[in-house]
Amino acid sequence: MASTADIRNGVVLNIDGQLWNVVEFQHVKPGKGGAFVRTKLKNVVSGKVVDRTYNAGAKVDIENVDRRDFQFLYRDGDDFVFMDTDTYEQTPVPAGVVGDAANYLLENQSATIAMNNGNPLYVELPASVVLEVTYTEPGLQGDRSSAGTKPATLETGAEIQVPLFLETGTKVKVDTRSGDYLGRVS
Repeated sequence: MASTADIRNGVVLNIDGQLWNVVEFQHVKPGKGGAFVRTKLKNVVSGKVVDRTYNAGAKVDIENVDRRDFQFLYRDGDDFVFMDTDTYEQTPVPAGVVGDAANYLLENQSATIAMNNGNPLYVELPASVVLEVTYTEPGLQGDRSSAGTKPATLETGAEIQVPLFLETGTKVKVDTRSGDYLGRVS
C-alpha cells in the first residue's frame, strides 16, 4: 500500500478492482483544514474520466502497468497474436482488448500493449497508418478534393470516407484514433 504522496501523473491506481490512470494531480494545502490531493483519473479499459479527491496521507493501491512494444503477427480465431520485440515471446490478445485498433492492424505492424500481471489491458497503435484502398466507386471527371467524400474499403476491411477523386489501389494515410482520412501516400 502506498499513500497519496506517491501519486504522480501516469501512475495506475487500483480502485474497487478497476484500474485508473492518473492524468492530473494537485496537492492542495488550504489555510485552514487538512491538506488533500485532487486527481483526475482515466479508466484504463473504458476510457471514462472522473475527478477524485483524497485526504493527505490516505492509503492508495498502486498497480504496476508495463507498456511494451509488440509486433502483430496474425489472427487466431477471436484472438490477435502479438510478438514481444525484445523477447520474441508470442502473446494472444482477445479481440475485446484490441477493440477498434483491429480496423487498422496489418501483419508485422508495431503496436504498444499495456500489460498488468501478464494480462493485456489495451492496444495502442501509432497515431496514423498507411493502408491501401481495396474498393471505392470510381471517381468522375471534374471531381475535386473539396467537392465531397465517398465511402472506401481499406485492406483491413475498415470503411472510411475519402475524397471523390481517389481510386481503388491508392495508398492513404489514416488517423487510428478517429478513422479520418489524412491524405494520399505516393
